[in-house]
Amino acid sequence: MKKISVRWKILMLSMVIVLVSIAVGSAIVISHVIQLKEQSLRERSLLIARTVAQIPEVKKHVQRKEGWQTIQPIVENIRTIYHANYIVVMNMERVRFAHPSYEKLGTISYGEDEIEAFTEHTYTSKARGDLGISVRAFTPIMNENHQQVGVVVVGHLLPSIKESLKDFKREIIWTLIITISCGVVGSLLLANHLKKEMFELEPHELTRLLVERTATFHAMYEGVIAIDKKERITIFNEKAKQMMGVDGEVIGMCIREVIPDTRLPEVLYSKKAVYHQEIIVGNRLIVSNRIPIEVNGNIVGAVAIFQDRTEVAKMAEELTGVRAFIEALRVQNHEYMNKLHTIAGLIQLGKTSEALAYVFEEKEEQESLMYFLRTRIRDESVAGLLLSKVSRAKEIGVSFIIDRSSMLLSFPPRLDRHDFVILLGNLIENAFDACLATEREEKFVELWIGEQEDGWTIVIEDNGIGMKEEEKKRIFDYGYTTKDGSHQGIGMHLIYNILKKSDGDMKLETSWQIGTTIVISFSRNKGEKL
Repeated sequence: MKKISVRWKILMLSMVIVLVSIAVGSAIVISHVIQLKEQSLRERSLLIARTVAQIPEVKKHVQRKEGWQTIQPIVENIRTIYHANYIVVMNMERVRFAHPSYEKLGTISYGEDEIEAFTEHTYTSKARGDLGISVRAFTPIMNENHQQVGVVVVGHLLPSIKESLKDFKREIIWTLIITISCGVVGSLLLANHLKKEMFELEPHELTRLLVERTATFHAMYEGVIAIDKKERITIFNEKAKQMMGVDGEVIGMCIREVIPDTRLPEVLYSKKAVYHQEIIVGNRLIVSNRIPIEVNGNIVGAVAIFQDRTEVAKMAEELTGVRAFIEALRVQNHEYMNKLHTIAGLIQLGKTSEALAYVFEEKEEQESLMYFLRTRIRDESVAGLLLSKVSRAKEIGVSFIIDRSSMLLSFPPRLDRHDFVILLGNLIENAFDACLATEREEKFVELWIGEQEDGWTIVIEDNGIGMKEEEKKRIFDYGYTTKDGSHQGIGMHLIYNILKKSDGDMKLETSWQIGTTIVISFSRNKGEKL
């Protein structure tokens, strides 16, 4: 069976709403018209009754036995003139002196709603009779001595609904035509607008897309959280729930109620994306990309895509530590080949004592460095990094000096070996690059790592090219670099994130063409023992 298009569904629903609205409105209008008509007939009946009660002949002859002969013609004439359905005149014994039916003249009336009229009361009532529902007005007849001598009753039949609307027939027809026409046109416009807003898709197609989108988000390995401009959650996939330790359905809730220390709403107000930032959310360390969602130039929400810090740390180790070790092996291989050639040359020249002395010198230097790294730098990754940088410095012609008083037995709060590999690796490489950018013969880089009772300190100094004032201001900007080649300008940005994560502090002293000194410090709270 072919499905009905959403456009026709909307059109039919709109027409039903229009017709129901017309019916309800018509009922209200008709009820109001009938009420106005009834009120008008009450007032008219009361006016006629009072008029009849004031006629002198009526007052005089209602007290006489044959008075109906005079009263009946007068009252009938008035009834004809004012189009009343009936006018009844009675004396105090309820004997009828005027009535539309001549056979009832002289008879007694037993109506229950007439009782109050014989006690000098003027009022109206509504009652059902043989001819239908009518409104009646009751007025006492008072003589010259202000004594009641009779009662006048005037009645008008209430018209039917059809009769009430007969005078408005043309207006009703035109109103229906205009209303239905406007309803059809409005329904078509609404249907086309909604169809356009739904990208010309049918409801079942939108449902399928929503189900597929939801399934896709939940299948993603990364955590995904999205909010609207009122900070209400629109997406919160399963991976995000695992990372945040959140259970149950959270869609529609305020993000601050679910994750109190979230920073996702910040991009709603700043309207700027934040990439590769390490933050603590729900007592977990994550790397987050937070991006504002823009539709037609307006910010309608924000989305956060993040990964667990462990996975990112492994990738960082792969990119820094492993790559550095491979480079170190290559440099050491090249260095030892040169040393072997030197030893072989001395032996061929017959200078065995000089060759032996050279071997002992290199052995002592290597053993001294290895002993220092083994006893003062207890983490193998950091020690391996420093060892590789010593070899690389020899290859590029830079004197790399590691102060032998350096010591690293634990890490600052919230930092681990991967953070230190990134931190030291980028600091040392930046110092090497600064030295290579100068033309002076003696180039040096000095490093000191100190661990005291109050915290940790890293000092690195070089006699490289230094920095200009503009470079100092933009040193932490993501992607900013003054180096040629394939450098991406992310080293100092990574250092900035590490400092921010651990509440570290950095002091920079630099002079153009003279050199740079960087001092990084971390206060002691509780470090991770190595």
